[in-house]
Amino acid sequence: MTDRTANPDHAEPRPDEPPVLALRGVRQVFDTPRGDVPAVAGVDLEVRRGQVLCLVGESGCGKTTTARMAAALAGPTSGSVLFRGRDVAEMDRKERAAFRHSVQYIHQDPYASLNPVRTVLSTVSAGLRRHGAVRGRREARRAVTELLERVDLTPAEDYLDKYPHQMSGGQRQRVAVARALAMNPEVIIADESTSMLDVSIRVSLLNTLGRLRDELGVGFLFITHDLAVAKYFAWRGEIAVMYLGRVVEHGPTPQVVNDPQHPYTRALVSAVCEPDPDLAGTRERVRLRSDDIPDLTALPPGCDFHPRCPSYVQGSCDTERPPLVRSHDRLLACHVLTRG
Repeated sequence: MTDRTANPDHAEPRPDEPPVLALRGVRQVFDTPRGDVPAVAGVDLEVRRGQVLCLVGESGCGKTTTARMAAALAGPTSGSVLFRGRDVAEMDRKERAAFRHSVQYIHQDPYASLNPVRTVLSTVSAGLRRHGAVRGRREARRAVTELLERVDLTPAEDYLDKYPHQMSGGQRQRVAVARALAMNPEVIIADESTSMLDVSIRVSLLNTLGRLRDELGVGFLFITHDLAVAKYFAWRGEIAVMYLGRVVEHGPTPQVVNDPQHPYTRALVSAVCEPDPDLAGTRERVRLRSDDIPDLTALPPGCDFHPRCPSYVQGSCDTERPPLVRSHDRLLACHVLTRG
């Protein structure tokens, strides 16, 4: 295997370096018996080498659909997914193979994402064998041993011949990470990859992913519904907050978490549990006008969030959908904030 820590291509990214993976106006509309469902309604995102972009929002807001389009596991209804500036939909077979190597996906459920009849050795080495990166069982065993050690499954020899049912959820998810690393990816798309793990195991896995980001220069599109996890993992990166298929706030993590602007982001931040009882009593509590999320088949006119928004202004918020525009240190989609 190639030692990526010695590869100059994985040095610190330059500020002017173009994104490895970019989404440009991607939309995904599902045809259902109840009508068209706009799961993703025009999203622009960029993932750069060695950087983290967290996509945050409630369940059902379109995060996973966006992630699947970014990985080319589903084609967008409209818009483009670009890899190194090239539209994935227009790639030839060789370009598509390079894309498949460079963009890897870690699924949410470690109990379902691994083949139950394959050992760890077989699972992690499958891609290496398929693409001719190893020759023979001995070389495959050595390569997989290195990968398991890199994701902190040690001693690796204890795991090589185990089956998924013989490991814990955290161990299985580390195997999934090792499988992704086997292809020397430039970007890893992690779809709620820690949500099914215990808190202590979750932090340990996030630390491992952060180390891989720093050592290997891997970019992350990290999907989560938990702002606390996003804050921990992407403190030096960015957060994009999604609501009903649209990004409503996007900016550097410290600014978005410590000074949320969009009313929906403020509501998410206020819902995060504060373990310090003294601080918990002084925190702002955002009260929404309604707890009901609009039906995607019958979205309200104007801003999608206005039926729940505490900052709602009649005649503006309920007539025109706000665009996502630059406002100081971030992007915002809110009439009240961007027109004031």
